[in-house]
Amino acid sequence: METPGNLFCVAAPSGTGKSSLVKALLELDSHLAVSVSHTTRSPRGQELDGREYHFVAEPEFRAMAARGDFFEWAEVHGNLYGTSRKAIEQRLAGGDDVVLEIDWQGALQIKQLFAHAVLIFILPPSFGELSQRLNRRGEDRPEVITQRLDNARGEVAQARHFDFVIINSLFETALFDLKTVVHSQRLKYAAQMRNRSQVFAALGLV
Repeated sequence: METPGNLFCVAAPSGTGKSSLVKALLELDSHLAVSVSHTTRSPRGQELDGREYHFVAEPEFRAMAARGDFFEWAEVHGNLYGTSRKAIEQRLAGGDDVVLEIDWQGALQIKQLFAHAVLIFILPPSFGELSQRLNRRGEDRPEVITQRLDNARGEVAQARHFDFVIINSLFETALFDLKTVVHSQRLKYAAQMRNRSQVFAALGLV
């Protein structure tokens, strides 16, 4: 599917800082919109329905999946997550750049549908640091944290399938790297040709 807008998929193990990085990026980049995913998990902390996620019951989620409402969906940490097909198609067709906070399984599924999707994986500096971050945020029971750390080892191994890898040792540096990836993608020949087709046509490049 070729669209004027760029699609960025950001994945990371839980606790790596993915959500904070994407939130900060959106505050800095007015041309970037976030697609809010659906999930069957319960809200955490100050999360609000429709802002961080669309929180739905499992029967409703599975009904949406059966109707083909999701571009991709997967089970992560015992909960279901899905990306709305309609919301993304409309924004990309309108020339907006869209960023998805997504798990690695969903990112690879999206890449099969959008060849020009940019996959970005956020890595922690170490598993020890990841453990400290999960414990510091105080949102999960000890057994849940243990599960997330166990899952993180398998998730980190998937980074090799992504286009870009950012190590979140220092938040400001990781944010700069994320901004650089987004800006660089917009300047690629194929992306410019999709988004600035009139200029390319005027110059005889299409």
